[in-house]
Amino acid sequence: MTEFWLISAPGEKTCQQTWETLNNVTARQHSLSVNHKFAIPDLKVGTLDVLVGLSDELGKLDTFVESVTRKVSNYLGEVLEDQHNKLHENLLANGMDLATYLTRFQWDMAKYPIKQSLKSIADIIAKQVTQIDQDLKSKAQSYNNLKGNLQSLERKSTGSLLTRNLSDLVKKEDFVLDSEYLATILVVVPRGLFKEWYAKYETLSNMVVPRSARLIEQDSEYGLFSVTLFKKVVEEYKFHCREHKFIVRDFVYNEEELLAGKNELSKLASDKKKQFGPLFRWLKVNFSESFTAWIHVKALRLFVESVLRYGLPVNFQAMLLQPQKKTKKRLREELNHLYAHLDSSANSGTVGDVDIPGLSLNQADYYPYVQYIICVDFVEGDRR
Repeated sequence: MTEFWLISAPGEKTCQQTWETLNNVTARQHSLSVNHKFAIPDLKVGTLDVLVGLSDELGKLDTFVESVTRKVSNYLGEVLEDQHNKLHENLLANGMDLATYLTRFQWDMAKYPIKQSLKSIADIIAKQVTQIDQDLKSKAQSYNNLKGNLQSLERKSTGSLLTRNLSDLVKKEDFVLDSEYLATILVVVPRGLFKEWYAKYETLSNMVVPRSARLIEQDSEYGLFSVTLFKKVVEEYKFHCREHKFIVRDFVYNEEELLAGKNELSKLASDKKKQFGPLFRWLKVNFSESFTAWIHVKALRLFVESVLRYGLPVNFQAMLLQPQKKTKKRLREELNHLYAHLDSSANSGTVGDVDIPGLSLNQADYYPYVQYIICVDFVEGDRR
C-alpha cells in the first residue's frame, strides 16, 4: 500500500500509553495496520488567532507543495524516456525510499529551525518550494526545446520519402553539377507507378536526357528517382510530373549545406546528452527537497490542528498508520470506536453544525481524532 494515515490523539496518562493503546487495538489484536510513532519536535505554539489563520494557510501550502513534488516526479519520468521503469528507484527522500523516510521521519532542524515561529517555518518552506517550481519551469522549457528540435530533425531523417531529409540518401555522383545547361532533379514515385514512370519520364517534356533516370532509394510506399534534363524545361517537367502523380522534391545538392545539416543533428544530440546528466541530478535532488518539505508541512498541520482540537498544554501523540490491504474500512471503524469519546458529534453526523476554529475539513473528512492521508504514489502503477 502507498497510503499512510498520519493521526494524533491526546495523551492519556502519558503519550506512550496513547501509543500502546492504539498499537494494541490496530496492530497486535487485529493486524489492521503497521504503525509507527511520528516524531514532531516541541514547536512554538503562538496565539490561538495565529493558529487559526495558519491552519488555512497550511492547507493551501500542503496542496501547493504536493503539486510541485508531483510535477518534479512526472518530469523526471519524462526525462528518463525509455528508461521510465527506473523512475521508482530514483524517487528518493534523503537517500531513502519514500515509505522508509516517512516511517523514520525526523524533523530537519537545520532547514526548519524550531526556535522560529510556525508561520516563519511555513514561509521558509513556501519560499523554498516556489523556487523549485520556478527553476523546474525554466529547466523544462530549455530541455524540451532542445529535445523538440532534435526530434524534428530525426523525424525528417526517418520518415516517408515524401517528407524525409534527402541529404543522407543522395551522393554527389547522383547529380550533374556545374553544368551551364543541364540539371538533375529528384522525383518521388509511388511504387505502383514505377512501370508508368519508366515508360513516360523521357517524354514528359522535351530535352530530357535519355535513360538518365536512376532509382536512388525506396521504401514501402515510394521510390526516389533522379532524372537529368535541360534547365530551361525544369518547370514544365514539374508540371507534367504533377499531372501523373509523380512528386518532384525541391532539392539542390550543396555539400556545405548537407554537412551543416548533419553537424546540426549531431550537435543537438550531443547537447541533449550533455544536458541530461545535470538535469537528471537536479530533478533527483529537488524531488527529495520538495517531498521532505511536503512531509514537514504535514507535520506542521498535524501539530496546529492537534493544538486547536485538544487544547493546551501541548499533549498529544502523533502516529503513522499504514493500513493493510483491504482493511481500511475496519481500521476506520476501530479508530472511531477507540476515540469516540473525544468528540461525540463526529459519530452523530452533526459535525456540519459545529464551529471548530481553524479546522479546514469537510464533514466527510472529520473524525474525532486529527488525521491527514499521505499517498506516496509518485509512480504510475503505485495507485491501488
